[in-house]
Amino acid sequence: MTSQPTEFEHLLVTCDGRRGTLTLNRPEALNALSNQTMAEIISAADWFDHQPDLRVVVVEGTGRAFCAGFDLGAFGDEGTSPAGGRVPGDTGRLMAEALEHMAPVTIVRLHGHVVGGGLVLAAACDLRVASEDVRFSIPEVDLGIPLAWGGIPRLVREIGPALTKELVMTCRPFGADEARAAGFLNRVVPAEQLDDEVEALAEAVASRPRFAVLATKAHTNAVTEQMVGLARSWSDADGLAGGLRDAEGRAARTQYLEKRKEKRR
Repeated sequence: MTSQPTEFEHLLVTCDGRRGTLTLNRPEALNALSNQTMAEIISAADWFDHQPDLRVVVVEGTGRAFCAGFDLGAFGDEGTSPAGGRVPGDTGRLMAEALEHMAPVTIVRLHGHVVGGGLVLAAACDLRVASEDVRFSIPEVDLGIPLAWGGIPRLVREIGPALTKELVMTCRPFGADEARAAGFLNRVVPAEQLDDEVEALAEAVASRPRFAVLATKAHTNAVTEQMVGLARSWSDADGLAGGLRDAEGRAARTQYLEKRKEKRR
């Protein structure tokens, strides 16, 4: 029997038995990932794992963008993580691990902008469907910080080391066609067909026997974890903290944020 989910402040969570949805619901902030939002995703993942007939969860975002990445208003690395990590900068790693280790298959619906931590969130999902006009970017190096939260091993796993190095070090934006050619996306469709494509893929997975579907996900994840060494991401928060303290990084971050303010004027 399906239980009722917790009421979240920044998420919408549903489950109808075989299928569920996890919706980022901060449209006014382009679904930027605050520490609270990421802690809520971790709690939602745990709740989904306790639904007895669930096979598929669609991960999506409301409004104009899937996710604008880490909430830049939450820079800092002092105090404790709301999700039990060593420091607040560790919350994103715990979020990505919670999504990836969920028993149900996750299908992420990508539209608008998918930035930094939002791309890590997408990489932690099992299957990815995007609209043709989606725009990806990884601005962390421009902000003076390394890509954290297990983003590097997940990108190496999905698109290979050479392209990972280029995209992360140059902060070059890229589109759906390049992401599909690199193997990051399962489907790319016109924006008006995105919902139908996600629906069709979710039903194709949900209609199969649950044990075999969930076993396939677990088996595949066990293989890839040995290939890319995700356990090393435990120290990502330390690299993030180092970037926040680095003088050149602070200057780059200030310049980046000033440019953003200018664009909004």
